[in-house]
Amino acid sequence: MPSNLDLQGGKAFGLLKAQQREKLEEINKEYMEDQKYRDEEDLPEKLDSFKNKYAEFDLNDQGEIDMMGLKRMMEKLGVPKTHLEMKKMISEVTGGSSDTINYRDFVKMMLGKRSAVLKLVMMFEDKANGTSCKPDGPPPKRDITSLP
Repeated sequence: MPSNLDLQGGKAFGLLKAQQREKLEEINKEYMEDQKYRDEEDLPEKLDSFKNKYAEFDLNDQGEIDMMGLKRMMEKLGVPKTHLEMKKMISEVTGGSSDTINYRDFVKMMLGKRSAVLKLVMMFEDKANGTSCKPDGPPPKRDITSLP
């Protein structure tokens, strides 16, 4: 973050998230141009959904989902896992090369033919919810008569 900007709290977080989404969008463009994924159905929509999911659970904004991010993801999806199960999931996604899941590994897992446990859980969550995105902005205004 540029040092000449004195941003704090929400503004700094918003700027950090915007920068993270730009980086993820660049990686999405690489997948769009890759010959291997050209015949993938609804690729732009899938990549956008993956980007939103990934950004939501990248807790440290370092571009990687660590053990705590994965723990939060599993709990939010209603499928809490033990520490050992999460280590196995990360190892399965990264091929044992890392203790964190980067965005490229995440997209390869979601688009790939292998059925990783994490992929199955996330696909089930999307089908159960019907939509994978939260509504933007504040909730609609209500008047006193509509309250219970």
